[in-house]
Amino acid sequence: MADKKDDLAGPGIGDYAELEKILPQDYSSLLNPKETQLATYAAKDYIEENLCKELNLIRVTVPLIVDVESGVNDMLDRDGSRTPVGFHISNDHDKNPVDAQIVQAATKWKRMALKQFGMDIGEGLVTDMRAVRKDYFLDHDHSTYVDQWDWELAINAEQRNLKLLRDVVEKLWKVIKGAENHVQELFPQLKTDKYPSLPDELTFIHAEEMLEKFPDLPRKQRETTILQEYPAVFIIGIGWVLKDGYPHEMRAADYDDWATETTSEDGRPMHGLNGDILVWNPVTKRRHELTSMGIRVNAETLKQQLELTGQLDFLNFPYHKAIVNNEIPLSIGGGIGQSRTFMILLKKAHIGEVSATVWPKILKDMCKKKNIHVIE
Repeated sequence: MADKKDDLAGPGIGDYAELEKILPQDYSSLLNPKETQLATYAAKDYIEENLCKELNLIRVTVPLIVDVESGVNDMLDRDGSRTPVGFHISNDHDKNPVDAQIVQAATKWKRMALKQFGMDIGEGLVTDMRAVRKDYFLDHDHSTYVDQWDWELAINAEQRNLKLLRDVVEKLWKVIKGAENHVQELFPQLKTDKYPSLPDELTFIHAEEMLEKFPDLPRKQRETTILQEYPAVFIIGIGWVLKDGYPHEMRAADYDDWATETTSEDGRPMHGLNGDILVWNPVTKRRHELTSMGIRVNAETLKQQLELTGQLDFLNFPYHKAIVNNEIPLSIGGGIGQSRTFMILLKKAHIGEVSATVWPKILKDMCKKKNIHVIE
């Protein structure tokens, strides 16, 4: 079971000798650097415009920096392995200082913003979010610099169910698949038998059902195996402890609802109103996560999940108090990785081909040998 425990948190491959084996040996980008930039922004514009249309969202500004005392920074997990970059703003000779953090994601801020921007039920927002995650291992699809479409939609209590979750996920998939078709019309060379396109349909499966199918495999291997059968899946219920004693993956206790009891299509008890879209990357021949999302906690499930994770002291933060006191809307939301999505749509081997950030020399040298041109 050690492998299962090690697999719960902390992204990336974790070893450059292993990464060198993973990166393709016969890679040649289908687009040159100039074409890549044109295709990237064509996809970006398409996705932002159509997310707004499909989910009734408007684009809003989003912070890069938040006050520590607000409690709105995204902690990403619940084992403390990924902490935000923090700094002290002395301000007025330390008479009115601020302790600040660079956001890791805008998950909690967005829900507060629904109230700030006066969103009614059925209305929402999308942000062009930028973040820093300093504890990521820098491999082919993880970087310290993170760009996401962080979105949030106000809902009512009756909509907190799997039907709404599935309906929203299918709309997201329609947008992602539409973006792929759009860039392939602009750049026909992207349509190639060597790297198959995304499937038209997304397969839904619960984390508990995946464990039943592959009880001896750690989480990432379960995902890799299911993607051999279905090249695009939405895994429901990530965070609840499964029958083997481990969650599918650790999730923070104060945004997605992973504790609510649900029922599978064949009538079995399940848990969780959240999940991830994963696809098979035909270039790297690996599992590839595009988005995490879910129906957000209400007052009841927030308390339950904080109790389960030993974090009841979080209830002292303004964000958590606002949920308990029903001062902010119920919602569903998520974050779609922009560079991750561009990798898939443009058939890229490395996230650095579509995103400008820092990389260690060992990785840059490795990529040059493999004909992978990362942006510097």
